[in-house]
Amino acid sequence: MKTIDQLLADGVAGKRVFVRADLNVPLDGTTITDDGRIRAVQPTITALADAGARVIVASHLGRPKGAPDPAFSLAPAAARLGELLGTDVAFATDTVGDSARATVAALGDGRVAVIENLRFNPGETSKDDAERAAFADQLATLADVYVGDGFGAVHRKHASVYDLPARLPHAAGYLIATEVGVLKKLTDEVQRPYAVVLGGAKVSDKLGVIDHLLDKADRILIGGGMAYTFLKAQGHDVGNSLLQEDQVPAVQKYLERAKAQGVEFVLPVDVLVASGFPDLKTKAPANPDTVPADAIPAGQEGLDIGPESRKLYATKLADAATVFWNGPMGVFEHPDYAEGTRALAQALIDSPAFTVVGGGDSAAAVRILGFDENAFGHISTGGGASLEYLEGKTLPGLAALED
Repeated sequence: MKTIDQLLADGVAGKRVFVRADLNVPLDGTTITDDGRIRAVQPTITALADAGARVIVASHLGRPKGAPDPAFSLAPAAARLGELLGTDVAFATDTVGDSARATVAALGDGRVAVIENLRFNPGETSKDDAERAAFADQLATLADVYVGDGFGAVHRKHASVYDLPARLPHAAGYLIATEVGVLKKLTDEVQRPYAVVLGGAKVSDKLGVIDHLLDKADRILIGGGMAYTFLKAQGHDVGNSLLQEDQVPAVQKYLERAKAQGVEFVLPVDVLVASGFPDLKTKAPANPDTVPADAIPAGQEGLDIGPESRKLYATKLADAATVFWNGPMGVFEHPDYAEGTRALAQALIDSPAFTVVGGGDSAAAVRILGFDENAFGHISTGGGASLEYLEGKTLPGLAALED
């Protein structure tokens, strides 16, 4: 895989460089609530611009239906990128139309432009190879060189991620190089003990990574909504807690396999419960109760790990050399159910381990709860991509960057 440093050494002055970034930032209207993904690609864009390239930044945002939708415009991301770069960033109001062509044509050396949301064109996400290829052909006319740096999208077989690199000389940006290097430390170059912390809502989203990591991890800690399917698999009643009943047999098999292979599974010993899901808009006090994890009352819903579980998890991480965390421990968006996730993040900081926060809600929680991002070994920009890599899957966007 050619690196951006090699590309820069070959010279990019005056060349049109298409940077496939991940500017899929959360928005409250037109206000960006977390600019982490924009900041993550900034070093690549800065290096190219400083070398005299004419930089064309492209990304998706949200899930528009293959047509323009103002709610998913990249205009706020383009404005924020300009603030971070300290320079004007041009913005094209389409992807491959008159505005994109004119905007790119007007770019001077060392200047940057952002084109509109790639998913406004149905060819970007099409499952039809010909339709996707046709859109990639149009994108290719805008540039001379391709740089892949949207790690959060490399697990997607989309036109700008998979098809476009085949049409242009290509290289991996700094972000992708960093992400892949970190993931290798979680798969091929693991320092032990190796602890994996998995949370989030659905156990079905994590079974693939559990299956793969059972051959690599020393212990796996489970929290979040998925914990209740594990507790059910152990024969415990979980009240009205989130439960994927159809996944119980699979979870039981993984628990048995873990025991046979000497991999320690750590489940909550106590949980915070309430009679209903909290109001996340008003953050109204929920007044939860703490109960043993194996004695959740009927009609009650588990919404966070309890204080004894927090202590237990911190102990299980204290001697680790490597930790990967993906998924919150509870409904961290509500202050009454944020302490489990907060304690878990603090335990990672306190641990001497190389700690990796696996993107998605985990990365959002780190920022929302006010932690210093530099206190962690690495915070990934792609939760789904990280998980699929750890499952051992081939990621289309990475395969496309190989020579």
